[in-house]
Amino acid sequence: MTTLLQKKYQHKVILVGEEPHPPYQRPPLSKNYLTGEVDQGSLYLKPISIYENAGHQLRLGVRVVQIDRNNKIIRLSDQSTLKYDQLVLATGSRVRRLNAPGADLKGIHYLHDIADADNLRQQLVAGKRLVIVGGGYIGLEVAASANKSGVDVTVLEAADRLMQRVTGPEMSAFFYAKHTDAGVDVRLNTAVTGFEAGEQGCVTGVRLANGGIVPADIVLVSIGVLPETALAEAAGLPCDDGIVVDEFTRTADPAVLAIGDCTRHRNLLFEKMQRLESVANAVDQARTAAATLMGERVPYKSVPWFWSNQFNVRLQMVGLSQNHDQRVVRGNPSDEAFVVFYLQGSRLVAVDAVNMPMAFMVGKKLVYQGKDVSVEALKDPSTELKSLA
Repeated sequence: MTTLLQKKYQHKVILVGEEPHPPYQRPPLSKNYLTGEVDQGSLYLKPISIYENAGHQLRLGVRVVQIDRNNKIIRLSDQSTLKYDQLVLATGSRVRRLNAPGADLKGIHYLHDIADADNLRQQLVAGKRLVIVGGGYIGLEVAASANKSGVDVTVLEAADRLMQRVTGPEMSAFFYAKHTDAGVDVRLNTAVTGFEAGEQGCVTGVRLANGGIVPADIVLVSIGVLPETALAEAAGLPCDDGIVVDEFTRTADPAVLAIGDCTRHRNLLFEKMQRLESVANAVDQARTAAATLMGERVPYKSVPWFWSNQFNVRLQMVGLSQNHDQRVVRGNPSDEAFVVFYLQGSRLVAVDAVNMPMAFMVGKKLVYQGKDVSVEALKDPSTELKSLA
């Protein structure tokens, strides 16, 4: 919608959203919004007046319940209907729920939207015991935020290292040390089997597969998300762990586009279709969708990138490291400024940088270019990274 505003799109645009808020940034929900350092208004991408002055309409607090593709009509939860010429699905994702005894007790939280963050923030009082189930980005960001607020934090991760799905062992080890040094109790290889209840149905503990119980006043379950594809599936659109779209963000129906976390998409930088949970991906796909709506043929070709802020550390990641066959570390983790390069053969496919923005920026160029890179040059601190790009 923002890109259409910039492009001076001449047709009427209606945004339908189940939440009562205009479009907003979600990353701060686990960080400075959770700690109260920024207010709700600062999350909004644009003031509502900007949309209204452009002639666009926001239908907030209402949900789309059905898409009638034959008649190009959507039906809403308030019983009203809207006609469309072009429809963009930006349904995002939903949190993965933990199916375990006691999972519905009071005091067990998930974090996905402003309301979730508000509810959790009210509970994060100094001296309380917070148990986080899951050692991924969100769980660790909340752990750092809560620790900063004086909360007693325990992180339970079923895998043998933190952020295992998205990064290599060097980064996992660094963030494990960072959290434990700050006083966070991080337990790896620790599976959760259920929750203990106290008076009035409130959670008092987390049961572990090894038979132990971790006392808790508050629990955050942070075990990932699932693409929100129910609307698309009900409308007969092809879905495969995401709504399937081409490099122009078009679904099988040329009148329906889809963008963001809900899509399995074609990115011309990769051979295989991808589904990514990333703000950058959602923004870049939105630009492609806007171009498609304007009649421009601009295929999606963007390097995936991600970031995470934990304590005084900024982790910036670019590319997809899952299929690398070699890692090169430059710098010293103990200095809290280092970078890990991931290669397939001699081609750079991903970069993880801690407090090294230049390495991230150069890495982004190199991954996009797909060029061969000298391993020795990557290792050698006397080689300027900019020279490699």
